[in-house]
Amino acid sequence: MNIYVSNLSFNVQDEDLHGFFSEYGEISSAKVITDKATGRSRGFGFVEMADDAAASKAIAELDGSVADNRTIRVVEAKPKEDKPRNRSFSGGW
Repeated sequence: MNIYVSNLSFNVQDEDLHGFFSEYGEISSAKVITDKATGRSRGFGFVEMADDAAASKAIAELDGSVADNRTIRVVEAKPKEDKPRNRSFSGGW
C-alpha cells in the first residue's frame, strides 16, 4: 500500500520518514519529495508498505500525530490522475 504523508517539517529526511513507519512493518520505500530547483523538502512524502494490514494500522495510528513539532496527516495515497494539459495556442492563424 502506498501512503501519503503531508505537513512534514522541512527538516524531515527519507530516513526519518522510514523510521516513523518501521515499527508497523516492512517498508518497501520512504521518500520525502523535494523541490527540483532548490533540493529542499516540499513538506510531503510517500511511504510504501508491502503488508496492507500493517499499512492501515500505521495510517490509523500516525494520522494526526506529531513529528518534529508538526502535526502530520497520513492517508492512503490515491493514484495520480492524468490531467489534460491546458494548452492555449493563439498563433493568429
